[in-house]
Amino acid sequence: MIPTKLKEYGADFSLLLVAIAWGGTFFIVQDAIEEVSVYVFLFWRFFFATVLMSIIFFPHVIKISKETFKAGVILGFLMFLGFAFQTFGLTYTYSSTVAFITGLNVIIVPFAVFVLFAKKASIYSIFGAICAIIGLYFLTKNEATGGFGIGEIYSFICAVAFALHITFTDLFAKKHNSMALVSVQFATVALFSLLGAFIIDGAIMPRSFDGVFLQALIITVLFATIFAFLVQTIMQKFTTPAKAAIIFTMEPVSAGVFGYYFAGEHFSLAQIAGAGFILFGIVCAEIGAYLQEKKIRSHA
Repeated sequence: MIPTKLKEYGADFSLLLVAIAWGGTFFIVQDAIEEVSVYVFLFWRFFFATVLMSIIFFPHVIKISKETFKAGVILGFLMFLGFAFQTFGLTYTYSSTVAFITGLNVIIVPFAVFVLFAKKASIYSIFGAICAIIGLYFLTKNEATGGFGIGEIYSFICAVAFALHITFTDLFAKKHNSMALVSVQFATVALFSLLGAFIIDGAIMPRSFDGVFLQALIITVLFATIFAFLVQTIMQKFTTPAKAAIIFTMEPVSAGVFGYYFAGEHFSLAQIAGAGFILFGIVCAEIGAYLQEKKIRSHA
C-alpha cells in the first residue's frame, strides 16, 4: 500500500512533467509552422490525437450521447480558437511570450464567469488581474518583436478562448463523461482545422511527413496531448488544487527556458520582471479562489 504522502509527491512530480511538456512544445510548434501552415499542422495534430483517444477510450467513445456530443462540439470550437490563435501568435513573436500571455487564461476565467453567469469576481482575481496587466506591459516591451504587436494580440485572444473553454468545461464536465467529452473536442478541433486548411491553403497535406514537422507531431500528440491529459486526469485527485495551480505556472516558465536555450530568445530585465508579475498574479488568483471556496465549504 503506497503511503498517502508518497502518492501526493508522485502526483506533484507527474503534474510538473505535464507543465514542462506543455511549455516545451511552444518553440517546437514555432519551428514546425515554418514548414507547414497553421491549419495543416493543427489538423494532423488533432486528427492523430482523436484516433489515439478513440482507441484508448473506445468503451466511453462508443456510448457518446447526443447531449455529450453537443457539449463536446461547443468546447471543441473554443479549443480550436485557442490553439489556432496561439499557433498564429507563434508566427509573429517569441514562443515564451506566447506562453506567458496564454497563461493569463486563468486570470480571465473569473471575469468570463461574471459576464456569462453574473457571478462576481473575488478580490483575489481582481488583484491577480492587476498584477498580470502590469506584467503584460513589461513583458511586451521588446524591441526585437516590436512591442505589443499582432503576435501578442493573437496570444491574448487565445487566452480569452481558453478562459471560455475552462468556464464551459466546468459547466459541462459535471453532466457528461469526461473521456467522451475530450474525444469529441479533439475531433472538433481536427474538423475545423481541416476546413481552415482547405479554405486558406487549398490542401491538407504537408510537403513531407518528416523533419521538424514529424518531430513536432510526435511530441505534441503523444506528450502535450495524450500523456498530459491522462496524467492530469489521473494525478490531480492526489494533490490539492492550490498546489496544482502553482505547479502549472511552470508551463510558461519552462517555455521561457526552452525558448532561451533552444530558440535563442532573450528577455531583458524588464521583461523578466513582467513575466514574474504575470506568474505572481496567476498564483494569487488561483490560491485566492481555492481559499475562498474552502471558506465557503467550511461555513456550509
